[in-house]
Amino acid sequence: MQHFPIFLDLEARRVVLSGGGEAALAKLRLLLKTRAKISVFTPAPAPEIVEWAAAGRVTLHRRAIAAGDALCAVLVYAADEDEALDARTARIGRAEGALVNIVDNLADSAFITPAIVDRDPVTVAIGTEGAAPVLARKIKAELEERLPAALGPLARIGKGFRKMAEHLPFGRARRAFWAEYYFQAGPRAMDQGGEDAAQAALDDLLARHLSASPAAGRVDFVGAGPGDPELLTLKARKALDAADVVIHDRLVGPGILELARREALMIDAGKHGFGTAMAQDEINALIVAHARAGAHVVRLKGGDPMIFGRLDEEIDAVVAQGLPHAIVPGITAAAAACASLGQSLTKRGRNSQIRFLTGHDTRGFADHDWRALATPGEVTAIYMGKRAARFIQGRLLMHGGAPETPVTVVENASHPDQRVLETTLARMEPDMEQAALSGPALTFIGLAPRRAPAALPVPNQIQEAR
Repeated sequence: MQHFPIFLDLEARRVVLSGGGEAALAKLRLLLKTRAKISVFTPAPAPEIVEWAAAGRVTLHRRAIAAGDALCAVLVYAADEDEALDARTARIGRAEGALVNIVDNLADSAFITPAIVDRDPVTVAIGTEGAAPVLARKIKAELEERLPAALGPLARIGKGFRKMAEHLPFGRARRAFWAEYYFQAGPRAMDQGGEDAAQAALDDLLARHLSASPAAGRVDFVGAGPGDPELLTLKARKALDAADVVIHDRLVGPGILELARREALMIDAGKHGFGTAMAQDEINALIVAHARAGAHVVRLKGGDPMIFGRLDEEIDAVVAQGLPHAIVPGITAAAAACASLGQSLTKRGRNSQIRFLTGHDTRGFADHDWRALATPGEVTAIYMGKRAARFIQGRLLMHGGAPETPVTVVENASHPDQRVLETTLARMEPDMEQAALSGPALTFIGLAPRRAPAALPVPNQIQEAR
């Protein structure tokens, strides 16, 4: 992010603009929405600028800007649409301590003016770092359609009521009050009786919330999916938006954690295979402690929490304390990994079942029905199988697995750095070792990418997933 978005207080502050044509008009139409003291310098003002000056909305100087004209200005706009004149305005503005914007000159501007959706006092600013103004306009148009006109008056009334709302406890109770006002009681009152009714609705709503019993804590066990934030379910996003505390695994990436409320307490409870880890009992205790304190806890797990996520142990701890809970399933990594191969997990005439296995359990490498798994045509998805690769390969070959059985390993499924390793059962362990896989990986026995290359220069060649 090159340009940091802020909202600048322009109440009674000077803003200087040089120019009198279309570019100047476009900037002035936005600036006139503020309470700034606007000075315009141009020997040839457009008729609209003359009208604004006559109405006292701007101060018009019918000459070019000169040294001293930008003193005490917080912003200076160079909008003469002439390279030499704009450069001169910019030099004056910088010398006199103002931030300078040169219209249509991103490189030499200290700030940019975003596209704005105005529901005063609710303002949505949209910027693209100057890369795609047409995209900003498209987003603006879509937001204009979605945000009701009544949003501004509702926010203005709510702003005046904030001191009264501070009688509610900080955090969940206060958020619940404002959520009900903005999304239910407020719009309903506006439709029925306008602003007076919305104001009265706030008084009634506050009285009801003040007399209500404190909300009990709760726990949501949420699947974060394989890593791509766009694969997160809508229900998972809603849970993150409401959470007071997020207890997450190491497989949950920053793109998903960014979707949580900024005020939420974030706790990393990550486990590393055969490495350092937070003990499960400690995780259970954390979940229970925060929920008993009245927090809305989201236990965020990579993939689907119901597949090798030790979900039952955490549910048992929550149920033992009588705490309400819900499970929000996620897209499991095997589904995302298989999709990247252009394959289906099952296929008529190939396999009518798929087995999800773990490479190791609490006792070490996990044992399975290897003879059944080695049957031709079987497809198996193995989670946490990197360190167990030699063990799995040996067991399958020992129980009749064909050496030429295709094996595909997908590392970092759905992430931008996803990689795919194509090999065979005979080459599985050495190829995985040579590939130096460092991220979480899914191993598919009996499955190859749909568009597998006809020949690989090296058996363990890693290709970027298509």
